[in-house]
Amino acid sequence: MQEIILEVKRLKKYFDMGKGEILQAVNDVSFSIHKGETFGLVGESGCGKSTIGRTIMGLYNKTDGQILFHGKDVHSLNEKEKLQFYRSMQMIFQDPYASLNPRSTVKEVISEPMQVHKLYHSKKQQRDHVYQLLEEVGLNRDHANRYPHEFSGGQRQRIGIARALALEPEFIIADEPISALDVSVQAQVVNLLKKLQIEKELTFLFIAHDLSMVKHISDRIGVMYLGNLVELTASEALYDNPLHPYTKALLSAIPIPDPDIEEKRERIILEGELPSPINPPSGCVFRTRCPMAMEICAKKKPVWQEAEKNHYVACHLYNEKNAGKSGKKRAKGPVVRIH
Repeated sequence: MQEIILEVKRLKKYFDMGKGEILQAVNDVSFSIHKGETFGLVGESGCGKSTIGRTIMGLYNKTDGQILFHGKDVHSLNEKEKLQFYRSMQMIFQDPYASLNPRSTVKEVISEPMQVHKLYHSKKQQRDHVYQLLEEVGLNRDHANRYPHEFSGGQRQRIGIARALALEPEFIIADEPISALDVSVQAQVVNLLKKLQIEKELTFLFIAHDLSMVKHISDRIGVMYLGNLVELTASEALYDNPLHPYTKALLSAIPIPDPDIEEKRERIILEGELPSPINPPSGCVFRTRCPMAMEICAKKKPVWQEAEKNHYVACHLYNEKNAGKSGKKRAKGPVVRIH
């Protein structure tokens, strides 16, 4: 069995919005990531996936739950352990321009983590490592003395990747690393990440809202909705046999290159507005937009369960006692229109 490198156990992250309002960004989420795999985390904007990434990195303090990296709670580390943790885990941010200091050269941007962690004793070793990293991400040493504004979006993201690799980490959180890039550049960056993963034996948490792109890089995929994990399984299984109604709606939105198939296939359109995480629906958080909603969905939160082998889902449709009632006593609320 593969070694588990990261465990997220019943993680909660709430934000106090003032005036007694609490925003439930992440609510009771659990998953694990094995060494060497890419775990995809997908969902609509505002579902809490980026909050999970930032909480794992320690950029946000958790509200409850545990985050274990190699068996140690990352929010209970002492200063020496934190320093080692940040060498082992790095992050690639969504906006490649906002995450790079515009007043620093590329060489300064990439070498700064090396200086903080005292990775090299001489400036020559540091400079040579910067040159090596630039070449590994598809740039060259001539780019080292330029500034971020002199590069395209795709090139800036390559610089961000080089910086994330500067400390030779084993785990990288990629927080929507391609969403700010042109479509023509997205595949290049994804292929680069896959290449680096093999060469450097990296483990990835890949956060995105584009299921079509996540499929090509992920071994397993977790689907989030309104701060909750609703489905988790292997990438191929999720695409071939999605179980949760929300996952089915997301997959139906992916365009198919064949115009004949695209014209004939059914598209699931979710009606109703996304509920607020400040005041989420009772029971199942997806019930107000679900075409299969039953009375129990409004009363009870669905149990996280293994509906099929290694295929987990949180939905009352897959509870044994409710499996035969999916067509009866549906709860009131917006339905899904199928075209």
